[in-house]
Amino acid sequence: MSATLTNKIEIIKATSSKINEVDFENLSFGAVFTDHLFECDYKNGEWQNPVIKPYKPFLLDPSAKVFHYGQAIFEGMKAYKDDQNAIWLFRPDENYKRFNNSAVRMAMPEVPEVIFMDGLNQLLDLDQAWVKPGAGNSMYIRPFMIATGDGVIANPSDDYKFMIILSPAKSYYSGEVKVLIAEHFSRAANGGIGAAKAAGNYAAQFYPTTLANKQGYQQVIWTDDATHTKLEEAGTMNVFFRINDTLLTAPVSERILDGITRKSLIEMAKKEGITVDVRPVLVSELVEAAQNGSLKEIFGAGTAAVVNPIIGFSYKEVYHELPKIENSFALQLKEKLTNIQHKLSEDTFGWTVKV
Repeated sequence: MSATLTNKIEIIKATSSKINEVDFENLSFGAVFTDHLFECDYKNGEWQNPVIKPYKPFLLDPSAKVFHYGQAIFEGMKAYKDDQNAIWLFRPDENYKRFNNSAVRMAMPEVPEVIFMDGLNQLLDLDQAWVKPGAGNSMYIRPFMIATGDGVIANPSDDYKFMIILSPAKSYYSGEVKVLIAEHFSRAANGGIGAAKAAGNYAAQFYPTTLANKQGYQQVIWTDDATHTKLEEAGTMNVFFRINDTLLTAPVSERILDGITRKSLIEMAKKEGITVDVRPVLVSELVEAAQNGSLKEIFGAGTAAVVNPIIGFSYKEVYHELPKIENSFALQLKEKLTNIQHKLSEDTFGWTVKV
């Protein structure tokens, strides 16, 4: 970390804290935010004036390009507090790298590592009381960047705002999840922005997901845009399929996000002796596996839920229920990963970084 930049971060503390107004045992995910945020503006070709200040709304010109041309990217990260009250991040280097990959794809300026990491560390240090210890507790971290330049001419903005906000979180549990396999809609296309964490990627899937919700399904498993024969992601998560005792998951591509939880689970599974096959997975083989009983599990993987088991799927109006099994790979891997994140188990992978 750069001591030079850390000294340059202006810190404006809130006059009072709202922490005592928060019921930490009954948190709705992503609905409560801490006392402060980090902000840094890009103007005149350089990043300038990094500041940590009280969390509050801010003004933008109605013609700001984020509103008209969608230049907006974000990341999802978590911090954890151990029983010694130390705060730990999980693979922040991967989030930082992916954030800038998204920036490049959206014609936005890359954020220097010293701004990203020092801003995050200083913010977590200031609002450390909001990070609660104990299994199931975490701090969800949302770095994001928007185009703030004004004018409605269709070209990249000259000005941008990079911010980090913090939201305390409990264990993410959405109940039993049934999914609908997409036959028409796609999350992303070759040559598009599916591999970037661009805001528009998520807005575009709200409509088909709403249609699935009306049919009684909580999420959609997206298929490839060209043939709709290959399984890609589940909702906003990467997805794994267990056929017999092999885990299958699609390779990352221009269409599929390079999930940090995904790559962590793959490494952990291999270390546990589980066979992992990273390759295109066909809808037809999933249906066949469900019919012959070799399909044991489907689960999503992402920052918010870590691992989200799926109990069944529908394709061409035929619903396939998955069996209830005792030796669930999903639950085994989730427990091992969350134990590392919460510092309840040794981190032999070197993934956790102390704030």
